[in-house]
Amino acid sequence: MAHAEHPVPVTARAKGPLCGRVRVPGDKSISHRAMIFGLLAIGETRITGLLEGEDVMRTAAAARALGAIVHHDGPGAWRVQGAGVGGLKQPEGLLDFGNAGTGSRLMMGVCGAHPITTTFDGDASLRKRPMRRILDPLELMGAVVVEQREGGRVPLTIRGPKEAVPITYRPPVASAQIKSAVLLAGLAAPGETTVIEAEATRDHTEKMLRHFGAEVTVTREGAHGRRVVLKGQPELQAAPIAVPADPSSAAFPLVAALIVPGSDILIESVMTNPLRSGLLATLREMGADITVESETNEGGESVATLRVRAGGLKGVTVPPERAPSMIDEYPVLAVAASFASGTTRMRGLQELRVKESDRLAAVEAGLKAAGVTCHIDGDDLVVEGGNGNVAGGGVAATHLDHRIAMSFLVMGLATQKPMQVDDGAMIATSFPSFIPLMNGLGAEIE
Repeated sequence: MAHAEHPVPVTARAKGPLCGRVRVPGDKSISHRAMIFGLLAIGETRITGLLEGEDVMRTAAAARALGAIVHHDGPGAWRVQGAGVGGLKQPEGLLDFGNAGTGSRLMMGVCGAHPITTTFDGDASLRKRPMRRILDPLELMGAVVVEQREGGRVPLTIRGPKEAVPITYRPPVASAQIKSAVLLAGLAAPGETTVIEAEATRDHTEKMLRHFGAEVTVTREGAHGRRVVLKGQPELQAAPIAVPADPSSAAFPLVAALIVPGSDILIESVMTNPLRSGLLATLREMGADITVESETNEGGESVATLRVRAGGLKGVTVPPERAPSMIDEYPVLAVAASFASGTTRMRGLQELRVKESDRLAAVEAGLKAAGVTCHIDGDDLVVEGGNGNVAGGGVAATHLDHRIAMSFLVMGLATQKPMQVDDGAMIATSFPSFIPLMNGLGAEIE
């Protein structure tokens, strides 16, 4: 709500090549989960590299309200003394998640399986986002939705059962948030909780469950899916977590380096989990000059330093089954497609309509404000590339969406005229250092 009341317009303009070496902040998905598992484990979980954006800080505050003791030891360094599965306390007030869709949905899974009553709320953007897809499986597990806004939106109140019921659940859409909420609820249920995915989604929750001592089995299901089975009521043990750099945040300097002529940058320690690497695969198909300088493992996740150099891109068709591995990167991919030669068709983007904003409509409007020829065809976005030439000069409406804001600021670094976004305040939710980091590479964003 504060973002809407105090918009901060930001402008990006072409200046010259981007050069240098950077590390983007810690992965947002893993940072949320690190706080949540710290709450659910017995003992003290030490976290390094945590993303300290507003979204994750809301999850940290919720963990405190539910009984965790949370200490901040310095930049990215945190300690969480957990309450344990089954040990959550009744929060004294509502849990305000601000703009944090991931944090709120995952914590609904946690709270909805414990015998407590919890009220969830958030900012104007979060209040528009659908939560019914999370509430449906929780009700099957015994939770009662005491109060909700139309369509299952926040503010809403959930009362958990004395003991959750294990279920087998097929999410109606490919969503790591639905899968994770069900698995987190399944921790408090006896027996086995199973999630069957038609399309495999990011698997950070499964990896972290194992890291903390839960018994999880994952098998293939159909052509692209997975069956995840969790044995309930484990005693999770505290374990250290090193949070790798966020590939969704790395996407912004990466695409900027591809479209600003003469650029040559290194992005350190980027997570390269195959279920999060759809953007890299797509950009390489487009002819992008991206090379892996080194590859290691951090906290069970593969990470690499990426060297990115500017060069010509060509239009491609992005298959719909790739969407789960790059759902947050489509706005900045659309920016890259604007500078390519030929047509890029991004297929099966219905999930973009229910993100922080209707990202599909917001991207189309922003591209048109920059003079790009594009259109929405059903659930597809079709972009006609300008072969390196994009007029710019427009204002992109962000709709309180951090990724829309950053995408069009990246675009402005290579357009003929500057690009402005109507509000950059919400960038702090996921990438507080975005503007100084980009300007440190040679950009001009102010």
